Amino acid sequence: YTHETITRIKIVNTSITLETCDDGADDVLVIDRVSTEVTLSVKKDIPPSAVTRPIFGILGTIHLVAGNYLIVITKKTKIGEFFNHVIWKATDFDILSYKKTMLHLTDIQLQDNKTFLAMINHVLNVDGFYFSTTYDLTHTLQRLSNTSPEFQEMSLLERADQRFVWNGHLLREFSAQPEVHRFALPVLHGFITMHSCSINGKYFDWILISRRSCFRAGVRYYVRGIDSEGHAANFVETEQIVHYNGSRASFVQTRGSIPVFWSQRPNLKYKPQPLINKVANHMDGFQRHFDSQVIIYGKQVIINLVNQKGSEKPLEQAFATMVSSLASGMIRYVAFDFHKECKNMRWDRLSILLDQVAEIQDELSYFLVDSAGMVVTSQEGVFRSNCMDCLDRTNVIQSLLARRSLQAQLQRLGVLHVGQKLEEQNEFEKIYKNAWADNANACAKQYAGTGALKTDFTRTGKRTQLGLLMDGWNSMIRYYKNNFSDGFRQDSIDLFLGNYSVDELESHSPLSVPRDLKFLALPIIMVVAFSMCIICLLMAGDTWTETLAYVLFWGVASIGTFFIILYNGKDFVDAPRLVQKEKMD
Repeated sequence: YTHETITRIKIVNTSITLETCDDGADDVLVIDRVSTEVTLSVKKDIPPSAVTRPIFGILGTIHLVAGNYLIVITKKTKIGEFFNHVIWKATDFDILSYKKTMLHLTDIQLQDNKTFLAMINHVLNVDGFYFSTTYDLTHTLQRLSNTSPEFQEMSLLERADQRFVWNGHLLREFSAQPEVHRFALPVLHGFITMHSCSINGKYFDWILISRRSCFRAGVRYYVRGIDSEGHAANFVETEQIVHYNGSRASFVQTRGSIPVFWSQRPNLKYKPQPLINKVANHMDGFQRHFDSQVIIYGKQVIINLVNQKGSEKPLEQAFATMVSSLASGMIRYVAFDFHKECKNMRWDRLSILLDQVAEIQDELSYFLVDSAGMVVTSQEGVFRSNCMDCLDRTNVIQSLLARRSLQAQLQRLGVLHVGQKLEEQNEFEKIYKNAWADNANACAKQYAGTGALKTDFTRTGKRTQLGLLMDGWNSMIRYYKNNFSDGFRQDSIDLFLGNYSVDELESHSPLSVPRDLKFLALPIIMVVAFSMCIICLLMAGDTWTETLAYVLFWGVASIGTFFIILYNGKDFVDAPRLVQKEKMD
């Protein structure tokens, strides 16, 4: 694969053929549309009559009710260059059916197939899929520097960190055949931004990468805590990289849901009550989670930002108790009640936390390799930050820790003079703050369905009234999505990642579960009663007692129905249908 890999796709009656347009390669990838077999063939065997169009990569294949589908990348934009490797963002996709006709399907199957296709499209329409044809985006600089020559020889697909390959399930047919690996690219989901910056007339590249884990992936209220294997919900690895004069420095942080078994199912309330599972073996999952984190990253410094009173308090206590029970020298726990410390817009108080962990941060250090390729320092561990969603509060803290690390790196590389502060570099500060706010928005859209809250602080360093208004608007949209469209979003992710496999022989489709009559009746009764109440107020009766009686009757009817709906809130929300989410409770 060279920098600009364009693949041509040809579709004929019996096969779909993919050929790369460069490197003089003679073999082409042939997918049999009937047997679904994937093989390598020679260019000259392809009929010239085929419909040909350019594509930029294969995302993979998926089996739905109508048969197999091939998902291809049809548009991409260049994000930037990374040590001479081009990084692309996939911006448009196409889903091609192997089957030429749908006549073999019943009406219900057709409807289900349409819904499954809508689910796949929904995931593809969420911004944030990235790939490179020549560089391994799934690993940090430090992991890449610790590899063997054999590792370097592997294809990108073989050597990728499976946690961050979002099309791993879609590529399973390709993975089994090493000879076709060059046609299949691992795709990362998250956020990547690159900037060429200048301080004191010295030019350097500044890069921010967030890699979302595809294990225990899902949407905000349906996926919380950990699963039995120790995978945390909304787990994201964020790496900040500096490239100056051939030297490269990197600082890695992680975020992930509080690693005990807990859930917070939507039930129409603005903030559903978080519930800690009473019967699960929390220590088992907790230990698995941190065992794997310590193996991958080294020391763990937990920064728990949840409220230490109210509904979040039991989770903070559970986390603190688990850490002290595990009694591992590799894990340190810091609790900081973000909302309490920074109330009344006193966000300058975040410096209390930064000062508290400053010494620990210096101990953990960062990764630095000089222009000769020699490792100067290694990062000995990571900050693992969390709040409830691991979005808004978490991102604010991560951006402050990353800035402190960057200050040390740029001083060491000679970009900043002694005593110079990053905060005083106005041009760079603007780039830095906006990039971290964009990172917050990308992670929030992927998990909660809207942009992040508190980004006014990340962008400007101040909490503003307009920022509060924007947060209110985003919170409203989050409320609507979390209650009325997240079941579909969760199903889409489960289908895409292979947590659910379509079985066309299934007599009862999980999509066609009929809804109880009360789901329609109660909201209609509530709306009618409320309307009648308003009408009675506007069109007063002959006497005020008559009007009052009507208003009271309809008012009580609408309020009563409202409370019945609220009481049965769990039944009225849009819940996932494909995977019985034991993993969420």
